[in-house]
Formats: sequence, structure tokens, C-alpha cells
Amino acid sequence: MTGKDIRDRITQLRLEKNLSEYDLSLRLGQSKGYIQGITSGRSLPSMQMLLNICEFFDIEVSDFFESTLPSPAARELRKELSDLPDEDLNCLIHIVKRMKGTDT
Repeated sequence: MTGKDIRDRITQLRLEKNLSEYDLSLRLGQSKGYIQGITSGRSLPSMQMLLNICEFFDIEVSDFFESTLPSPAARELRKELSDLPDEDLNCLIHIVKRMKGTDT
């Protein structure tokens, strides 16, 4: 992922939430100039800021670096599934396979 990709991903996430650069800077506790520097490509976010950005947008860091982001519904589902015990996950796998018609 290049600096341009990082810039574009942050812009994509910001626009999905209908936030201006100024709104994003306020929510992240940063100056508008800092966010503008990142989104214009003049600078890159620090590792801590990248973690903060991912947390704010409720995405995994690994998702940030994927070529495409999972849909908001898929992100919500992943979050909900992360707390379930294996027994419940196995039941859900069975249900999904039945829904798809691949359960044998």
C-alpha cells in the first residue's frame, strides 16, 4: 500500500461517514492541518494515529490495508461474531450453509 492508498482510504472512510476533514480532525483530537496533511499526501499518519483512525471508523487495521473494505454490514457481523464461543460459531456455520444450500 502506497502513501496515496493510505490517503485515499482515509478519505473513503471519512466520506462514508459524511465527515469533513475538520469534523474528522475534531473527532480524532488533531488539528485540521494534520488531517489535511495526510489527505493531501504531504505526510503519513503515525502508527498510533493509524490505530486511532481504525478504531474511530470501527475497522480492523488489517481491513484498512485490504484492496477493498468489507461492507459496513460485514464489519458489523465480524464484530458480533468475535465474541461468540466456538459452539455458537459452529451452529451459525451450519445455518449459513443451509441458507446457501451447501449443507450436506
